[in-house]
Amino acid sequence: MQTKETNITGSAQQILNQVRKAVVGKDSVLLWVLAAILSKGHILLEDIPGVGKTTMALAFSRVLDLSYSRMQFTPDVLPSDVTGYTIPDQKTGEMYYQPGAVLCNLFLADELNRATSRTQSALLEAMEEGQVTVDGISHQLPQPFVVIATQNPTGAAGTSLLPDSQMDRFTVRLSLGYPSPKDEAAMVLSRQSGNPLNTLQPLMTRQQLMELQQSVEETFVSDTVVNYIVALIGATRQNEQILRGASPRATLAVTAMAKAVARLRGRDYVVPGDVREVFIHTVAHRLLLTPRAEAQGATAEQLLRHILEHTDAPKLR
Repeated sequence: MQTKETNITGSAQQILNQVRKAVVGKDSVLLWVLAAILSKGHILLEDIPGVGKTTMALAFSRVLDLSYSRMQFTPDVLPSDVTGYTIPDQKTGEMYYQPGAVLCNLFLADELNRATSRTQSALLEAMEEGQVTVDGISHQLPQPFVVIATQNPTGAAGTSLLPDSQMDRFTVRLSLGYPSPKDEAAMVLSRQSGNPLNTLQPLMTRQQLMELQQSVEETFVSDTVVNYIVALIGATRQNEQILRGASPRATLAVTAMAKAVARLRGRDYVVPGDVREVFIHTVAHRLLLTPRAEAQGATAEQLLRHILEHTDAPKLR
């Protein structure tokens, strides 16, 4: 008899196998993206142009049967372009809501850091509460809902740093990076008969995806593991090289991602190894280092590795 855990693992493997047809050689990143989607989180991709960010988002939207919207963020994009706006009906004179680009299941915010801070902040309510408010009226977003945002880590001209409150709402920050020569050659060969994206077919309905998300949410986390997560997060607030440690939202994000990884590994409970696996990707982008630490070349990832090494992991019976 198949258990719920094996069903989730099998479904995840089928999803990843399909997405790999369009995104070659990035298996670990694809796994992280799927885990974030299953945890009802949002993903920040910090990478150079042309490495497959849009292709990956499109691939997941097709395989998961999600309505998809992409917005190229530039300084002239307005908050109303994202959230929508109300306009009068010419016949009746009544105001009606014109949905914005974010009213979809998977929203790709391309080069989000090129928009103004005001436009960037238009995403906050959508990411946190699954709704947008226009002229005092709230509009629910379609479910499931996930944001995949990209930003270019090089070339600061014409960019605006994401506000701290927005960075904290991304579950993970990932990077695709350049492919290996072997994978790049395979990518070229796979397109000789057309774009692999066109061959992808939905593997599940949106309702089935939400059921998987619910199963992830119900994954058991013991008091011992919760205390371990809290200890790791607390260590970021006590480190002399970290000016601002991780927030309680980070604690929830680490827990949610650990649950997703546990399910992908075929378990209905979280072990300390799941926490260690997700900790850096889930927390690094939320930290603010001291000027001295930055001057010495320290990175958030290095400091988090040190915290992992010096925080005793519990042994579960």
